[in-house]
Amino acid sequence: MPVTAARVVKAVQKVSSAPAFARIAPYVVPALDRAVHRLTRGKVLLSAQLLPGVVLSVRGARSGQLRRTPLACMPEGAGKESGGSWLLIGSNFGRTGHPAWTANLLAHPDAEVSWKGEDIPVTARLLAGEERAAAWQALLAFWPPYATYQARVEREIRIFRIVRR
Repeated sequence: MPVTAARVVKAVQKVSSAPAFARIAPYVVPALDRAVHRLTRGKVLLSAQLLPGVVLSVRGARSGQLRRTPLACMPEGAGKESGGSWLLIGSNFGRTGHPAWTANLLAHPDAEVSWKGEDIPVTARLLAGEERAAAWQALLAFWPPYATYQARVEREIRIFRIVRR
């Protein structure tokens, strides 16, 4: 039986839904992404071979220091390839607390993303209500393991829309 891209994606979705993955991934995936991103001068994110990704640069909520975080994202709009806006989901791999980058964006919504080698100034907005519900459905269609992540935690997973400034 030949290995197809769809089978690989299904296998990765299954693995990424496992509790063991949630314990390990927050340490391994970002470290690998940062290293590959740096080595390729912003052209490649390792995790983006499965899901689109950005490197978010935002000031720390408490420290004020610049923090760079590789994140999976869902590009939106007609210019998905060029990146006009994106959804960022604070799933934290289905771990209990909100990821630190979400608090940073709440405190400092003006940030920057590296998208396919281009540094883009953006503004972030936390989604709520019907707008969040619609984004959540789109995200579940985009990457079904988000439902597993939400089922593991009592908190509502934060979703941000980031748009070019």
